[in-house]
Amino acid sequence: MKTVNVSGLKNNPSEALRMAHEDMVLVMNRNEPDAVMVGLKSAKIIGMPGVRKALATALFKDGNLSLARSAKLADIPLASFITHVSRLGIPVIDQTADEVEDDLDTLDQWLNQA
Repeated sequence: MKTVNVSGLKNNPSEALRMAHEDMVLVMNRNEPDAVMVGLKSAKIIGMPGVRKALATALFKDGNLSLARSAKLADIPLASFITHVSRLGIPVIDQTADEVEDDLDTLDQWLNQA
């Protein structure tokens, strides 16, 4: 196991990532263990069944990845990812009623111009 201080992580995050590709990295904060970094490829975690889809789903649900990037991470077509998250009750579009009304008004205007 390798170690890195929080300040080292701030100054050179790519070095910590390189270390995580080789072995687990313990992140120290004021001489106390704070976190562990694990290289997903080197630990062979990312290739395990369902891991990509689970990561993509969690990141999309929390708003950390877009729908398209989540589908790419899950390594499935966008339409399949939309079906997947919909079955889990995760909304694909997150808009208020007013925003939907505005979008519909804009669509009506656009269609009337054609």
